[in-house]
Amino acid sequence: MDDHLKQLLLLGREHYQKREFEKADYLLQQVVAETDRFADVFDMLGVIAHSRGDFLAAEKHFERAVALNPNYTEAQLNLMVTYNDLGRYDRAREVYAGIRHRGQTGVVLADPFAKGKIANMHAEVSQAYLDAGLLVEAVRELERGVALCPHFVDLRTRLAGLYRDSGSPELAKEQLTRVLEYNERYAPARVMLGVLLLSTGDHDAAVREFETALTHDAENRSAQMYLRLARAQREKSLHPAS
Repeated sequence: MDDHLKQLLLLGREHYQKREFEKADYLLQQVVAETDRFADVFDMLGVIAHSRGDFLAAEKHFERAVALNPNYTEAQLNLMVTYNDLGRYDRAREVYAGIRHRGQTGVVLADPFAKGKIANMHAEVSQAYLDAGLLVEAVRELERGVALCPHFVDLRTRLAGLYRDSGSPELAKEQLTRVLEYNERYAPARVMLGVLLLSTGDHDAAVREFETALTHDAENRSAQMYLRLARAQREKSLHPAS
């Protein structure tokens, strides 16, 4: 590598690390004009293109980075996100399957950041399935996300909602119980659990959940509304009309 190319690479990487994408892009484009053998250069160009909303260019750059280095996990994750942005969910799952296969053979183990990124992507794919009316597939995708990041209480709560909607209230309660073990202050889970309890006629338990939710989130309108309803239903059950 000649000194000029070394300088372009050095400066391009420095500007990229500082998030000075315009300067980095100008220098890195000069690098690829001279050589196309640096996977990290294509990954950086992909990130820059993605930040501009140019997903097609980002896709091209990330694919080139992965072609140069099939074990480049960060580039693969970026490619997965880009495929997802483009609605190419099957391609995204193929990339993920490759990452998981390597993990199972001990070559790559996803770090917490990577797992979080993949888990949230599963959640996005789940929503896409749900929007298309494919509840079973939506549940399956969200289950994968929760399996990767069990402590993501928002994903667990969403999964509980899907279980409820698919006619599995016990599975929903199990997920909500786990959520509250991770974060007892997470009001959305308490509200959903209270609704489930209310629907089964357990008015006292429902009232407790709504009251507890309001101690953590006093302005939660759903908790306020459902608490009034639960109290009214409890009163009716205690004093049925003669």
